[in-house]
Amino acid sequence: MSIWWSLHLRREAASVPLARRLLLGAMETAGVDPDVSYDLSLALTEACANAVEHGGDASTTDYRVTAFIDGDTCRIEVTDSGPGFPRGRAARVRGAVARPGCSQQPGHQPHQRPQRHPMPHEVAPAPAAAEHGRGLFLIEELTDRVRYRNRPGRSGAIVSFDKILKWRDDALLPAL
Repeated sequence: MSIWWSLHLRREAASVPLARRLLLGAMETAGVDPDVSYDLSLALTEACANAVEHGGDASTTDYRVTAFIDGDTCRIEVTDSGPGFPRGRAARVRGAVARPGCSQQPGHQPHQRPQRHPMPHEVAPAPAAAEHGRGLFLIEELTDRVRYRNRPGRSGAIVSFDKILKWRDDALLPAL
């Protein structure tokens, strides 16, 4: 079974906890393991905060969050109307997701992440005590696969990330 939901949110700070709480409620209801739900909610918080802070100018008032659960994978996409990623930095993929039942080469490590390189808005990785500049790094660390790209045909960026789900014993969704 698969489900999806989409939110059209105002580009203001109050929308970030709203998106996070809706995701946590959906994950709880579906029966997703609390640790996985927490990782996804923190990654979503960072992606939404980036959309609010960097997702446009004064005339841009909104952004969109879409979440898909398909089998044992959750994909979340956050789309804004800002300037997008600089040329050459868009359409980058970090990490890999191993699909359940998928045959892998011997020695393949599906959750191994490539070495991290600074993203468009970063000059270098932010120090651990920094207040800004860690969002994309956190998303990469908390999820299994991350993709950064520009919106086709118009301005804006799309940050999407996948995480393989673990289910509680009393989970509703896998039984459907």
